[in-house]
Amino acid sequence: MHAEAGMKPERAGEPGAGTGQEPPLPAPPEEGRTGRRRGPRLPGRPRMRRALVLTALALAVLVLLPVAGAATALRLAYAGDPSAEARTRGRDALWLGHAWVDGRRDAADLRALKRRMAGTGIRDLYVHTGPLEHDGSLPAARFPRAHWLLRAVERELPGVRVQAWLGDRLVRQEGRRDGLRLADPAARKRIVASARRVLAAGFDGVHLDLEPLPSDDGAYLRLLDRLRPAVHARDGVLSVAAHQIDPLPGLHHVGETTTGEGKWWSQRYFGRVARRVDQIALMSYDTWLPLQSLYGGYVAHQTRLALQVAPKDVDLLMGLPFFHTDDLGHHAGAETVAAAVRGVRLGLGREDPGRRRFGVAAYVDFAATARDWADYRSGWCRPRES
Repeated sequence: MHAEAGMKPERAGEPGAGTGQEPPLPAPPEEGRTGRRRGPRLPGRPRMRRALVLTALALAVLVLLPVAGAATALRLAYAGDPSAEARTRGRDALWLGHAWVDGRRDAADLRALKRRMAGTGIRDLYVHTGPLEHDGSLPAARFPRAHWLLRAVERELPGVRVQAWLGDRLVRQEGRRDGLRLADPAARKRIVASARRVLAAGFDGVHLDLEPLPSDDGAYLRLLDRLRPAVHARDGVLSVAAHQIDPLPGLHHVGETTTGEGKWWSQRYFGRVARRVDQIALMSYDTWLPLQSLYGGYVAHQTRLALQVAPKDVDLLMGLPFFHTDDLGHHAGAETVAAAVRGVRLGLGREDPGRRRFGVAAYVDFAATARDWADYRSGWCRPRES
C-alpha cells in the first residue's frame, strides 16, 4: 500500500468490551450438618470446561500447523544461491513523492537524485502527480512544476521516462463521498480524461495506483480497456501498481470477507490486469512477516507467481521497500531491501532466468536511506557471482 498516494488511512482500534475473563462465581452456600450443599448443583460444568479446553487446543493445532508449514516453505524458498543471470535488465523504476511537481524540489535535489541513480538500472520515475479527485478528475493546480521537472530530467537524465503517478482511495458503496467509486462510468471517463491531461503536459506515461482494489473487480478491467488506447494514442506508457498474489489459492476471499478490502489478487486476475498494460509493478511489501528469511522467501514466491502469468511483452517489476515504517503490516527489520532483492533473484532464477522484460521498483525516494541504495546496487545492479 502506498501512503504517499493517500491509500493507507490509519484505522483506530476498537476497544474490547472487557478483560475477556469470566466474572467470578458466587461463593458456595454454607454446608449443613449433613455435609450436603444448600442450593442447586451444576454437574455438567466440569465436562463443559474440559470440552472447551479441548476445542481450543484443537483450533490452535489447526491454525498453528498450517502457519508452521508455511513458515518452513518460505524459509526453503529463501535458501540456495541466486542465479548469476538474475540481475538488472535496465528496466527498474523508482516512486517519487509529490514534492517534485509542487515546487519543493529544485535543481540541487535533481543533481543528488542523478548521483544516486548513476550506474543503476532505473529507467522509469513514477512521480506522484495526483491524487485524483474522488470523481476521477485532476486539477492542473496539483502539478504546477511538472514542466520544470520534465525538462530537467530530459536534460540531466537522458533516456529516463517520467510517468505521472495517479491514484486515490477506492470505495465500493454507492453514495459514499470519501473515495473514488470505479463502478461509476462517469468516474472512469474522468480518469481517462485525467490521463490525457498529464500526457498533454509532457509526461511519458501514466502510472495508476488505485487502492484497495478487490480481486476480480470488473470495473477496473473496463477502465484499463479504455485507458490503454487513450495512452497509446499519445505514444505513452501505461503502468499500474498491483496487489500481491494469493500465496495460497483463494486467500483473497478471506481478506475481502474479514476486512471488506482487497489485500491479495488471485493469480488469474493478476494476469488479466497484466495483459491490459505495458508495465505492472507488484507491491511486494507490507506483508506482516516478522523475519527477513520469511519475507525474502515470500518475495521469491510472489516473483514466481507473477512470472507465471505476466505476458512476455509486459514489463514485470517487483517492489522494493525503500521505507522504514514499523507497524502491524510492515516490520522494517524484516522487510529490507537486501532480503527483497535476494528473494527477487531467487524467484527469477527458478522460474524464468532469461526473461528480459523484468525489473524492480523502489518505494519511495523521500524515505530511502543510503543503506537502501547500497543494497539495491550491490544486490541487483552489481551482484556478486554466486
